Amino acid sequence: MKKLLKLSAVALMAAGVALPTMVAAQEEFSAIMITDIGGVDDKSFNQSAWEGLTAWGEEHGKERGVSGYDYLQSNSDSDFVTNINTALSSNFDIIFGIGFKLEPAINDMAQQYPDRHFAIVDAVVDQPNVASLNFKDHEAAFLAGVAAALTTETDHLGFVGGVEGVVIDRFEAGFVAGAEAINPDIEISVEYAGSFGDASRGKQIAAAMYANDADIIFHASGDTGNGVFSEAKDLVTNDPSRNLWVIGVDRDQAEEGIVTVDGEERHLTLTSTLKQVGDAVKQFAEQTEADGFTSGNTVYGLADGGVELTEGQLTEEVKEAIEDYRQQIVNGEIEVPETPE
Repeated sequence: MKKLLKLSAVALMAAGVALPTMVAAQEEFSAIMITDIGGVDDKSFNQSAWEGLTAWGEEHGKERGVSGYDYLQSNSDSDFVTNINTALSSNFDIIFGIGFKLEPAINDMAQQYPDRHFAIVDAVVDQPNVASLNFKDHEAAFLAGVAAALTTETDHLGFVGGVEGVVIDRFEAGFVAGAEAINPDIEISVEYAGSFGDASRGKQIAAAMYANDADIIFHASGDTGNGVFSEAKDLVTNDPSRNLWVIGVDRDQAEEGIVTVDGEERHLTLTSTLKQVGDAVKQFAEQTEADGFTSGNTVYGLADGGVELTEGQLTEEVKEAIEDYRQQIVNGEIEVPETPE
């Protein structure tokens, strides 16, 4: 099973989305991203996007700043429009909105500035000057559910979501479906923190789940998930006999699960679902600089490496089972649900 795969250029046009609009490339090209809550050091979604934009800039001889690439951090929802206006006044050629929470702001500003170009991750904005970059998160989450159900010793799993909505619905639905494919009677506790940037709330939710005998928690909650990792590490440090795991999200979060117990290093990240946001941002910036802007909706999944699952601490037996389910999904034999039941 491959940990990381290069994104394919194949675009799947979502129903109801207008046909792509193309605009010629320019000699000078700059790009900026507006973060969702959590910042570029959230060890998850925003960080992955920033790493991709940074890679694009460095590979093309750009410098950080208005003539090259940059980011603006959003500390609350009220920052979205302010940050977009700042990006517009700085004359960046493409403005990336990272996360579905920016959808209303991107949609409104795209209509106000029809000659400017935008891209949004994890949402669809049907405007001729907006490109939408989306992912089949439920497919990778299904594999995470399979991994968790085959690894648990208590038959009790946990799912911690950030903010409820169609995107995190996909993570929850896929995870539950994957786990129940292995064990229809497995217990799965689901709770939402109401934030992507509240690590203390994530730690509190995780503490309650672990106390109720859940031994594996999958989080899809951005920076909030750092609290899940923190709680798992604290519990194992206090009682090394406990076998507790966390499943990371969006990028390989193996490092977040490392803890030293009695002088020995333990790894509590069972696996991580990968969402190649960085690759998508990098690829779109490259294509736009070289060939001009193209609107429309591009959807990435298991088949083209847009989402995946790391090998992490999975056993060979579990990895074999995951590869089998992976192929069934890619071949269309399994249709993974996108909404929780």
